[in-house]
Amino acid sequence: MEGRRVNNRGASNPELDFHTKATSSTTIHLLATQIPSAFAFRTTQPSGMSSPTAKAANKATAVLAQGDAVVRASTIPAVLRFPIVVTLSLTLSALLYSVAAEYTAGDLARVSRTLDQWWQVSVLIGWRTFELGLGWFGDYDGYDLASLSLLSHGPPLYLLGSFYEIHPVTVISSLLIDALATYIPFRLLRPLSLAHSASTSKHSLTVRNKDIITSNSIQIYTTILAGSIYAVTLFTSYTTFLPVYLVTHFDGIPSIAAAHTNSIITLFPTTFLLGLAAKSFIFTPTITASPTDEDVQIAAFRPETATLEETFWFNVWGYNSRKKVMIKRTATLMLVTGVNTFVQTFVTIDGVEAVGAVVYSAVWVTAALITGVTLGLVGDV
Repeated sequence: MEGRRVNNRGASNPELDFHTKATSSTTIHLLATQIPSAFAFRTTQPSGMSSPTAKAANKATAVLAQGDAVVRASTIPAVLRFPIVVTLSLTLSALLYSVAAEYTAGDLARVSRTLDQWWQVSVLIGWRTFELGLGWFGDYDGYDLASLSLLSHGPPLYLLGSFYEIHPVTVISSLLIDALATYIPFRLLRPLSLAHSASTSKHSLTVRNKDIITSNSIQIYTTILAGSIYAVTLFTSYTTFLPVYLVTHFDGIPSIAAAHTNSIITLFPTTFLLGLAAKSFIFTPTITASPTDEDVQIAAFRPETATLEETFWFNVWGYNSRKKVMIKRTATLMLVTGVNTFVQTFVTIDGVEAVGAVVYSAVWVTAALITGVTLGLVGDV
């Protein structure tokens, strides 16, 4: 059975060296935060005054590694954190939409389907809960969820703004509300990951490929690349098949002029925001992914001595940690974008048929796939 061969020599492995250094840095950091607490009782001060050591001890917080994120000890029981996230997100979303409705004059209500059945409401709440659970149990942080929200809620809102004559203010406010309703709960209950915490400050934590993710030019180039992929994919659908489905499966759509008048250049200002979100959600975590124990096993794999089962799984999932992060996040983006776009168009927009919602969702899922793979390839260069 032929498999992918790996040259397993005795030379030093840079990735393993980095992993060792990162582990040592974490140990030193933990000691630095715990030693003051251990010896704070030895320092005495006059009544009414406190020593700097005592103050430092009071501020010291235990830091635990959870995936690639730095998670501080919390007094909230772990079993209650996710329900709190869901409650905060749904409540915040309802509150912000209620406030925004006073200024948008019911713009969305004009094209919305009447939700008078329990199954319709259950689908929306259930999907929202699943979306939050995917982020929470996937160890995503607030930036990840905000980016994922922009990428998945952007397509149905773009449809409303381009073809249903919804005012730009309404579209932008809805996009911001959806992003904030996911970012704020996660930001309150989970600190940012190491990848999103990196900066050019000398006090910034050590992160793999820190020079890349803190380079403004590289961040701009990857954002432009991702945004261009979305623009080209959408423009290609406009010039091939999408207008036909908009006419036949979107009953009551006011106009499809945008499908004929838009070009890649005119689409890019809109897709640039999606490119920025894709860069944050896929490229940054991928490029900063640290080696794991599984990478050692993959490097030691020998197809001539492996069993049939081991060879099969090596060829299916025998990738390093960086590629695995890219694959998982791209698959997550495709799933959330596809399902959310379908639900938000078919369930909430009046006159949209299931076939039309599926085809429109497929355009954005394709864009997510191409973007994820491309950003992963860029990260390997």
